[in-house]
Amino acid sequence: QLQLVESGGGSVQAGGSLTLSCTASGSRFRINGMGWYRQIPGNRRDLVAEISIGGSATYGDSAAGRFTISIDNSKNTVTLQMNSLKPEDTGVYYCNADANWSRDNWGQGIQVTVSS
Repeated sequence: QLQLVESGGGSVQAGGSLTLSCTASGSRFRINGMGWYRQIPGNRRDLVAEISIGGSATYGDSAAGRFTISIDNSKNTVTLQMNSLKPEDTGVYYCNADANWSRDNWGQGIQVTVSS
């Protein structure tokens, strides 16, 4: 079973930076890509950024130009570097993996709070 463990969340003032990391572990899994989604109470999870194992990245509208996603295939780890953070970036960030022919692989979520 695939497990996704997130780290790096926390609180920061507007304009600051945070780095989120997520590592996949388990037995018998094959990752095709990984990504990050953000959710605020009462809303669905929205794409922040995702990246394939080949390095092709896609960003949500709010992240483009400020966030950078990268993947280390040797470590099954995806990293999201978030710069110029805004209060509207606040939310719970979930790591997602496209693995074993399923995209329904999620981490437990990690809180990011940006204060003005």
